Amino acid sequence: MDETLDHRIRSAWTPQAAGAVELAPGALRWLTQRIGSFRPDSGKTPDSAVEIPPSLLPSAARDDLAAVVGAPQVLTGDSERLGRTGGLSYLDLLRRRSAEGLAVPDAVVLPADPEQVQRVLEVCTAHDIGVVPFGGGTSVVGGVTALRGGKPAVVVLDLQRLDRLVSIDPVSHIAVLQAGVRGREAERLLGEHGLTLGHVPQSFERATIGGFAATRSAGQASSGYGRFEDMVTGVRVATPVGEWRLGVAPASAAGPDLRQLAVGSEGALGVLTEVAVRVRPVPTEQRFEAFAIDGWQRGTEAVRVLAQQRLLADVTRLSDVDETAGSLALAGGKAALLRRYLSARGLNRPCLLILGWHGEQGQRRKRALRVLRAAGAVRLGRAPGEAWRRGRFAGPRQRDALLELGVCVETLETAAHWSELGALYERVRAALRAELDRPLVMCHISHAYETGASLYFTVLAARDHTDPLGQWARAKRAACEAITQDGLGTITHHHAVGTDHAPYLRAEIGDVGIRVLAAAKRAVDPSGILNPGKLID
Repeated sequence: MDETLDHRIRSAWTPQAAGAVELAPGALRWLTQRIGSFRPDSGKTPDSAVEIPPSLLPSAARDDLAAVVGAPQVLTGDSERLGRTGGLSYLDLLRRRSAEGLAVPDAVVLPADPEQVQRVLEVCTAHDIGVVPFGGGTSVVGGVTALRGGKPAVVVLDLQRLDRLVSIDPVSHIAVLQAGVRGREAERLLGEHGLTLGHVPQSFERATIGGFAATRSAGQASSGYGRFEDMVTGVRVATPVGEWRLGVAPASAAGPDLRQLAVGSEGALGVLTEVAVRVRPVPTEQRFEAFAIDGWQRGTEAVRVLAQQRLLADVTRLSDVDETAGSLALAGGKAALLRRYLSARGLNRPCLLILGWHGEQGQRRKRALRVLRAAGAVRLGRAPGEAWRRGRFAGPRQRDALLELGVCVETLETAAHWSELGALYERVRAALRAELDRPLVMCHISHAYETGASLYFTVLAARDHTDPLGQWARAKRAACEAITQDGLGTITHHHAVGTDHAPYLRAEIGDVGIRVLAAAKRAVDPSGILNPGKLID
């Protein structure tokens, strides 16, 4: 690529300032052409106008909880309870705007350490009160909804005060973090020791170490650092029947790995209070770069070859044609230059591929570039790759802007083996298009493996103001049924089960799997107080 063209493309890919939420007029025109006209709804109901039911927490239970954590750390005020109502899904945000269908907890309890968490569970067991563990509140599948599950009351157990780096073993490269440490703070604490966890999902700014573990999170650099469960070497878990500690060695044949029962348990089998994780030295350099490949099928084939030849970059993200077009539209008018350049190179259906390399690239990057050249990929240079990295966390703010404008905007994800990935991609797109009116269905691969990859869909449609909740609920149901039909894909790759995916779990793990989970639930939570309605009843 010549220097002048590289400079102009770099200008086209300059991200908006952090926190900006206004969409460019050109982007709005493009979106209107794709999904039709849309308009804002009547606006958000102010918190002061929300009718919040009175707390049903019995006074005796409140007194006992206060004896454990201190009276100021048992919150029953309307604003505190409303602030921990639900997660960050499209439906959660709609419910907050309309103040309809809100599951408001009866109290918020803030323990200071793992011992207090254990004692809180003992109090709640004695009073038969439901407990919803709460970290960053970023669940998009109903994982932190305060369901009572037949209990007389339910409390949110907010772990924000468990915010310490407990220890570092620099020889073994293991750090122990309390569950309430947020992702960005974890990186700051580890960085003071020259170490990194390398786990950066899009929820990074708000989500916590405990939440990462409880939901089997996958960060953007999963190809290099692994998924979060790959990083966990040990856990400390509070349960209604006693504390549970797991992980004493780097590997063990002492029966099934029970760490993996705690990791991914979504607060239904215990409350994670400390997590021991593998850490690595902070990389001396990072390189993000972009390529374009003509067509989704050719692009996915190139990523498959990279994965099976163990040449994946630490970050490997392939956008389909529609998502690439959306990215170019959001980049502004100067992106037209890039479209013309790609068309001149014979790429009429370009798919954007972002590669991010952490540390020295060596021969691995050179070999990966040979694979991409063989696939007909066009190098776009570092500018669009670096722009993607800098704007990594703009997605939620862009979603908020679209929400305000009256757009139905939500995501869903799945994964399948390479031989089934194309069929799953087409099936989910068809299901969403059949259920919604003129939707824009975009997709990318952000996590790839030797045997398969994830598919992450972003869906935009004009909001149905007569039934906005039902509009997306029906579309999500259609997509979930398409995913689970014939066992084609997983119901969730990294968003977890929560309430949204619970109806489809049996289709994936079978009757025996459901009985195994139910037995584990009875063993650690015989009265069923932990996160009612999530994962397994």
